[in-house]
Amino acid sequence: MESSSAFVFLIQVFVWSLSCTIIYGTPGDIQCLKTLKASLKDPNNYLSSTWNFNKNTEGFICRFNGVDCWHPDENRVLNLHLSNMGLQGKFPLGLENCSSMTGLDLSSNDLSGPIPSDISKRIPFVTSLDLSYNGFSGEIPVGLANCSYLNTLNLQHNRLTGQIPGQLVQLNRLTQFNVSDNSLSGPIPVFNASFPAFSFSNNVGLCGKPLNDCTGGPKKSRSGVIVG
Repeated sequence: MESSSAFVFLIQVFVWSLSCTIIYGTPGDIQCLKTLKASLKDPNNYLSSTWNFNKNTEGFICRFNGVDCWHPDENRVLNLHLSNMGLQGKFPLGLENCSSMTGLDLSSNDLSGPIPSDISKRIPFVTSLDLSYNGFSGEIPVGLANCSYLNTLNLQHNRLTGQIPGQLVQLNRLTQFNVSDNSLSGPIPVFNASFPAFSFSNNVGLCGKPLNDCTGGPKKSRSGVIVG
């Protein structure tokens, strides 16, 4: 009899904890947004105006500027649309805690510094990543190749240098890709999908299809590895 009562009690605790999760959301997603907000300057108050973490109610983060949730009554981030907000700083922190996020748009802000080398650990399930029209610098991280769900990758109009990593051809789901208006050089890897010339334009040192052929240099294999 005692064991039966204990079992019923455990079931009640489980149902109660599950209901709390549904109503108030995962602490990770809330912490994700708190950390992101703290890591960026927000001179136009786009975040500060609605990102109020004192209202711990059903679906409260779903009403934040730029936040899409999986369900309006669940504090679980689906997409972050933070474009054209005048945000300043480095690549934002805390995104790994938005563990179910599939879209990240940071375009047309004033972000700078390198794209993190461990970006695939921060946004492992993202299908769309837009970092265009910022001031990101350094090389395109090889780790982007581990963001295996990417369909769209837009790095246009930054200050990126070096070569396009050959490992990016491993992104088999990639259908949209843009690295134009940077300072990239070297041969363009042979992707599984075909991308138009404007996706690579205004990079003085880039060569290979769909741009002009590379001359006087080593040949590329289909994997993007330079041989010879």
